[in-house]
Amino acid sequence: MIQPTDVAPGVDLYVGLGANLGEAADTLLHAADRLARTPGILNLRLSPLYRSAPVDSSGPDYINAVAHARTALPPQAVLTLLQAIEQEHGRQRPYRNAPRTLDLDLLLYGDRRINEPTLIVPHPRMHERAFVLRPLADLAPGLILAQGRLEDLLAGCIDQAIRPLR
Repeated sequence: MIQPTDVAPGVDLYVGLGANLGEAADTLLHAADRLARTPGILNLRLSPLYRSAPVDSSGPDYINAVAHARTALPPQAVLTLLQAIEQEHGRQRPYRNAPRTLDLDLLLYGDRRINEPTLIVPHPRMHERAFVLRPLADLAPGLILAQGRLEDLLAGCIDQAIRPLR
């Protein structure tokens, strides 16, 4: 007898979303919806939206969130998808850490470690960023990264202002 389950096949996928140009909150919601409607992306959940000051960057405050889903897509296919969604929202890359209409980062892909020229997973700076850790903790409070527990990592980012959008 087949038992029902609410765990979709594949691996856990965590994506960071951020924007600080245009209608940033709407852009994040549209990007999450586009991601959720993609074949191979299942059971997408979006954290609350947060406002944060730029880190290692300039410009207006960012709106940030994290999405969790299950996927059977390979990591490079997920990266291609994220970059396509960024392009749909007018993403330009004039210089490193430039203000942006949309930034989608592949944070975690199951427990895989990937170190390729175009993709590093886990995301190499996520453990230093309150704007990633806070929404990540909303979705997966018990998650432990290689650098430690989310709660402890967040305490190390106390100097980074972040507040719920609503």
